[in-house]
Amino acid sequence: MYEDFWYRAQDGLKLYCRDYPGNRRGRPAILCLPGVARNSKDFALFAEKHQAEGWRILCPDYRGRGRSAYDPNPANYEPARYLDDIRHLLSATGTHRVIVVGTSLGGLMGLALAVATPMAIAGLVMNDIGPDIDSSGLSRIIAYIGNDRTFATLEEAVADIKTVLNMPNLTEAEWTMVADGSVRQTDDGSYQLDWDTKIAEPMKRQSSLPDLWALFRAARNIPVLALHGEVSDILSNDTFQKMQIGMPNLTGVDIPGAGHCPTLQEPAASEAIDDFLSRFQ
Repeated sequence: MYEDFWYRAQDGLKLYCRDYPGNRRGRPAILCLPGVARNSKDFALFAEKHQAEGWRILCPDYRGRGRSAYDPNPANYEPARYLDDIRHLLSATGTHRVIVVGTSLGGLMGLALAVATPMAIAGLVMNDIGPDIDSSGLSRIIAYIGNDRTFATLEEAVADIKTVLNMPNLTEAEWTMVADGSVRQTDDGSYQLDWDTKIAEPMKRQSSLPDLWALFRAARNIPVLALHGEVSDILSNDTFQKMQIGMPNLTGVDIPGAGHCPTLQEPAASEAIDDFLSRFQ
């Protein structure tokens, strides 16, 4: 279904991307950007579905996640560096125009990419993220990603992840998929987290978030689909409503029963994305 694509960041770090080839020319590729501690595995079902429709899909692992190398300097785990890596990926793959599908941090990276390289972004799907981030949800995520853990079995990993992720609508099979994207099996058969826990260090040191509303408004000239988990503790109902008022070209869709984040497999999310992508056929 996909090809392994390896490339070097500008500072020499070896990075990884799943490249799902497409057969339809003349339309943008889809660039899937994951959440802060997630990786390309999260988009497997999404990519397989849309690859079958002819789309080319790129699913990178940020530095320090998945199959990408860990950075020896944790200070490099910050958005400006991620943005440079993404732009370098587009150059390395000869990709000139994309539709970004960004979950959580990935949605913010999509906004930043739209501002930094506006001609490269045809559209943006923001999955449960906005210019205001609920502090309680953010604290939960920082504590979770910065705490290293090892599990004897995948079932133990599933049980652990259930205690920290706010995803009440998942089936047991979906929880297993989320866990499989969260851990990697080691030589001794145990499971370790599939990210460098030092990615949390810059976040812990940050006293406040930048003005993300300015970034949001700067992307007003591209089509945007915003998905909102009904019981999300990251994207509040109030912020979601403000986003729709403040950006006329934004389509907002609530995902019933979903927390942070929708998996994109929910019927409401899948239908909304299908409709959004149909604009670029």
